[in-house]
Amino acid sequence: MPRQIIHTADAPQPPRTYSQAVRAGGLLFVSGTGPYDPVSGTIVGNTIQEQVRQCLTNISTILVAAGSSLDQVASATVILRDDDDFAGLNEEWLRWFPTDPPARQAARLPVKVEGLKVSIAVIAEV
Repeated sequence: MPRQIIHTADAPQPPRTYSQAVRAGGLLFVSGTGPYDPVSGTIVGNTIQEQVRQCLTNISTILVAAGSSLDQVASATVILRDDDDFAGLNEEWLRWFPTDPPARQAARLPVKVEGLKVSIAVIAEV
């Protein structure tokens, strides 16, 4: 099966340089997704918990559009702006993945966008 570009108007629109997600080889690769409101394009939330919640809401929307769900996430990459937000990230993460969480890695956000605390990318089964 050839790769398929996934796009939904119900999630924030990425720049023209990458897709929201790509389905290939039975997996779904969701690009780094920020805490943006899908309609206004503005950052949602001032706390790390609020921003993680919005990221995962956006990712869930993309996954559903591709025929998958958060339950199918196998791996996640979390990019944080501030190391001090790691505890808040984990607090919100456990609300979304209370049991059998996906594999996860974290790194520091290499760019500074005003107000942006986090970006999350995932790989899920389809």
